[in-house]
Amino acid sequence: MGLLLKQGHRFRNTPVAARYFSAASPDCARTALLHIASLWKSWSTLTECVRAGTAVGIDAAGGHGDDWVRTFIAAMHRNASERAGAVVRALGAVAGRMLDIGGGSGAYSIAFARANPQLEVDMMDQPQVEPIAQAHIREAGMEGRVHVRCGDLRSASFGEGYDLVFLSAICHMLSPEENRDLLRRCFPALAHDGRIVIQDFILEPEKTAPKSAALFALNMLTGTRAGSTYSEPEYAAWLESAGFRDVRHLRMQGPASLMVAARE
Repeated sequence: MGLLLKQGHRFRNTPVAARYFSAASPDCARTALLHIASLWKSWSTLTECVRAGTAVGIDAAGGHGDDWVRTFIAAMHRNASERAGAVVRALGAVAGRMLDIGGGSGAYSIAFARANPQLEVDMMDQPQVEPIAQAHIREAGMEGRVHVRCGDLRSASFGEGYDLVFLSAICHMLSPEENRDLLRRCFPALAHDGRIVIQDFILEPEKTAPKSAALFALNMLTGTRAGSTYSEPEYAAWLESAGFRDVRHLRMQGPASLMVAARE
């Protein structure tokens, strides 16, 4: 595999292994890659999940422990850090206040704050995620403009007066009913002419393409109670039902794209 070199009775890292598996490397992906072990366990139940129509694993029924959360957030941080710049550029300038719901490591909150010096960002996630996000925010020097608060996105009140509400990799974890409820609660959180932005795997109307989004629906089947990937018409219907206008689908390179809408 080219990851190790053997010299006598000793093994050494190759440059590739040193870059991605050494804790001293800024590009270390070791913790993030451990999330694959969790996916292996859940995908191993695929047959039973198809028969049941929902996840059957222990984690799906009883929640996740700290080790799972740590590796999951690390994996999401790596993905988000690589993609955040493109998302920020696609949306253009943002002033005022932003709410990042389910913001995880804070990678997107940090990227938006860096690109928009006048922007104040509130990030919401679960209590066990807060210390992880705070560490990334401190490392980025953004403590003054990126603030973390704890809350459950399935039931929380989001406040009001935000110019941008951002939902990245959230809707695929939820059922259609949960997504309709989530978007209804997002609407009053926005100021007039504020925008909501959903980043996710977005299927074409026939729901068989793009391939990565269709396959990710299986990942949600094996790992969640009722999550899936959804189509552009489904997102548009949910947003319009919640009161949003000017619904647009912004296609981007990579497996995910954006749904954008505004509050009147």
